[in-house]
Formats: sequence, C-alpha cells, structure tokens
Amino acid sequence: MPSRTSLIDRVSAFIAHRHAQSVFNRFMESTRHATAIQEKILLAKIRRNADSDFGREHHFGTIDDASDFLRQVPIGNYERHRPYIERVKRGDTRALFGPRQRVLMFALTSGTTEEPKYIPVTSHFLKEYRQGWNAFGIKALLDHEGTILRPIVQVTSRMNESSSPAGIPCGAITGLLAATQKRLVRKYYVAPRCLAEIDDPAAKYYTIMRLSVPADVSFCVTASPATQLKLARAADTHAEQLIRDVHDGGLWPQLPVAEDLRQQLAPRMKADPATADRLEELLKQHGRLLPKHYWNLGFLANWTAGSMSLYLREYPEYFGDTPVRDIGLLASEGRVSIPIEDGTAAGILDVTSHFFEFVPRQEIDQPSPTTLRSHQVKVGEEYFVLLTTSAGLYRYDLRDLVRVVDFCGQAPVIEFLNKGSHISSLSGEKITERQVILAMERAVQLLNLRVDNFVLAPRWARLPYYLLHVEDGSAGSSSTGARLAAELDRQLCSINVEYASKRDSDRLGPIHLNLLPAGYLADLDWRQAQSHRRGNEQFKHKFLYTRPGEDEAFPSAGLDSVNPRQV
Repeated sequence: MPSRTSLIDRVSAFIAHRHAQSVFNRFMESTRHATAIQEKILLAKIRRNADSDFGREHHFGTIDDASDFLRQVPIGNYERHRPYIERVKRGDTRALFGPRQRVLMFALTSGTTEEPKYIPVTSHFLKEYRQGWNAFGIKALLDHEGTILRPIVQVTSRMNESSSPAGIPCGAITGLLAATQKRLVRKYYVAPRCLAEIDDPAAKYYTIMRLSVPADVSFCVTASPATQLKLARAADTHAEQLIRDVHDGGLWPQLPVAEDLRQQLAPRMKADPATADRLEELLKQHGRLLPKHYWNLGFLANWTAGSMSLYLREYPEYFGDTPVRDIGLLASEGRVSIPIEDGTAAGILDVTSHFFEFVPRQEIDQPSPTTLRSHQVKVGEEYFVLLTTSAGLYRYDLRDLVRVVDFCGQAPVIEFLNKGSHISSLSGEKITERQVILAMERAVQLLNLRVDNFVLAPRWARLPYYLLHVEDGSAGSSSTGARLAAELDRQLCSINVEYASKRDSDRLGPIHLNLLPAGYLADLDWRQAQSHRRGNEQFKHKFLYTRPGEDEAFPSAGLDSVNPRQV
C-alpha cells in the first residue's frame, strides 16, 4: 500500500478524476436523450457488422432505423447465436463481425444446456463494458468522501481458463478488465491479478487478505456478497497466522501456493512489526479480527438483489454500518444498469452501451411477444430484458426479470428481480431445470438406480446449498441416497461452469439429501394439479424450485442428517 502519494500521482489522479467526472456527466446527459441515443448506437452496431454472415443473412444493409431492425431480426437466445459463435471460436470472425474487428477473448458463463456459453469480447464490447464500470465507479467514489487515492480490494478470475480452437483465451472478463486497467488505477489494487492463478479457494481468500488487512482499504468490490464474507472470515479464522505473517513477512508456508507466485508476491509482503502489533491489539480487544476493526471502509460494492440480499443480513457483524452500493445488473453478455445510490438494487439503464428492448413478463413464452423500447416501458411494470451488443448478440433474451421503478430523463430506472421462472441462483450459479434433469439422468444411470420423481430446492444457510428431495425406497437406503446426491452434485459441476465455480470456491455447499415418505411427491403433484386453473393436462411437475423456502412444507425427518461429504 502506498503510504504517500507522489505529486505526479496526484496530478495524474486529478486529470483522471476530471476525465471520469466528465464520463459520468456525459452519461447523465445521455439519459435526457436516451431514445435518440439508443437508435444511434443500434445503427452503429448494425453498420459495423453489416458485412458479417449474420448481417448479410438478416439484411443489415437495408436497416435504416430501429423499426427495420425489429422487423428483420427475430428474438433469440444463445442457441440461435451458437452456430455463428462456434465459427468465431475456430477463427472465422466474419461469421458475426465485420472487417478489422478483433476478438480479444470469450467470456465463459453457464448456458441452459450442458454446454457453457462463449460470449465474444471485441474491442468495442470491452470499451462499452469498461465505460459502464467507469460511470458506476466514479459516482460511487464521489458519493463516499475520502475513498480516492486509497487501496482497493477487487477479486478477479482467470481470463485464460482455456483456449478456443483458434487459440483465443476463454475465461472471466474480469481478468481482461484487470489486465487492461489504467496503470494509475491498477496501482491501488491491493491484490494483483496474478492471484487469479491460485486454484485452492481457501488459499486464494487468505492470500488476498494477507495483502489487504494491513492496507488502508477504501472499498471492496466483488460480484457476489458471498465473496465479501469469505474474505472477512478468512482473516478472522486465521487471525493469529495472518498477524504472524505480517510481523515476519512472507506467506503462510502450508498454503498450496506455487513457489514462483510466492516470489512474485514477496516484495508486497515485507515484515511489518508495527502493523502486526496494531492487529494484535485489535484481536485482544475484540476477540476477533474483522474488517470493521482494521479498515476505514467508505463502502462495499456487490450485488444486493434477488437471493443475494440474504447475505446482507451478516454484513453488520463483519462490516458494521458500512454502506453497500449495488454494482448493477451485470452479466458476461453486458451491463444493463448503473446504480447511483447506496442501499438499492435499482439503477439507470446503461443506454450508451447496448440497445435494449423489454418484453412484458406475461408474454415472454409467447411465440411473438410484444417488445417495447426503453422509453415505452411503464413504472411499476415487470419485464424481461433483450439486448443487442457489440459482442455479436442481437435481440438476445437475457432471461433476467426486472421492474421499472422510475425514470431518469428518458432512461428507465430498473431493479433486478430474478432469473427466468425455471432458473435458480443462490450465489450466481444460474442452474436451469433442464440441467438438473440431465444431471439426474446421468447420475441414476451411473449408479444403476431408478428415481421416478424428485425435487431439488435451494436452501439458505451460512454456506448455501441445494437439498435433494427423493422418496424413501425410490433411491434405496439413506446411504444410497447420499451417493445419489453426491453424484448429482458432480454431474451439475460438469454441466454448469458457474455451479462448478461456486462449488470450487466454497461459495456453495454440496447437495444434501432429504428422504420423503413413499408417494409424497406424487400426492403433492395431484393436489397441485387439482388446484390448477387450467386443469390436469396443463400441470407439470417442478423438478427445480427457485426460491429458498419454497419446499418448507415438505416433511423433513432426517433433514441434512446425511451429507455427501461423509460418504
């Protein structure tokens, strides 16, 4: 951590601050003319890629306005785009992009099937993605006095987890953002991006905190609030070891961290007896070592909407009354909203980056749903979001449900409600009912079992997890059921990259088992079908519940008594 800032740094920071302020001011000005700007950025994307195969097939050359675009290009999901993206992965960029466009990487995220989604990240897309972060970040810094020119805790992941057939990196876009960040900003990152190379989650969390606890951290930014808590707990759980490391210099020898990485980190981990003494006094005084004791935080930045709000209940224990700024509705496919206030998930539509459409909630599964432009939505109504981006996605169904809560000029202010009706996400894993069914089919085949009916339900706990409900006798004994739960867990990891990531990083626990009385689920289905307005033939069994507590009426004899880790 720089204890003092040089004159050059201060001048550079002043210039950067003025530039960032102008970026935010331009964004706010754009909200007053959002309708015209939306059409302008749509046509820029269309013209840029008119000579692509996708553009020629959809007659981009004849599109003169948004009406032409909506008439000529159908609504689609990732599967519609997949054939073109597969060609781009092999190096054929003309499938989706016009000339002189370079694909920097593919952002990996979970799809609705067993195959992950590969989102092409072009230079234009990266610029727009960073532009949204800049608008968010400068407003957060301006709103919290004393946070500029102080250390930042930011957790990133690898941008090169794998490579496409053409050798293009595939991984997390956060890794690319960190690698291309301006030097002045990167200087204040406490955790260098090389920490993304640490595979063991406990070692990664501890190493980040070994570097961060002694620093005068101004704010922490992560996607999931679970990560904020994991970091805080890592320092608290290993407080004595951490203090010893700070005092002596270096990093806990028993941690599974590669020697070459330790050597890279060594200059950042010099012996600091004075700071160690201060931390020791805090530990003696409070009996714990928590961020509210050793940091003077200006704010925390992470998701707060949907199931993420459940994590916030524990924040006061670790962070005191530190304000929380939601980072906005943000996906690998693009940024949707930019929050500008603490304590709310609502944010202004990012009208300068992508072209947006909205489908009324009740029409999303219709063959030809109504689509509304950003200026046509109504306050209080709920919509699914469609976006057209510089990543080669057109009228892309993000499957995110939002509510319009206000307008800022001509731009709607929206808040995220949840993923689509058949998607569950406790920590960002976004598993679909289709994936759960596929995983179960594979699990029972491998174990040579027959399971006619089951329910997988999200469960909130300090370490959230999913609970597998199966009927006693359907999966045999409790030990057989536990093996089924463990195998289902493994299959979900192989099918859904986000689920695997959350399990590997210990943000999501293993699947637990609950044995139900024989015939319980069949009886439940019958009773629910009888109460269904449209009759028995319209009723479908739900294999995946999406809201914690939705299964609270299920018999819970022996609940959580069998943990797959013990098998």
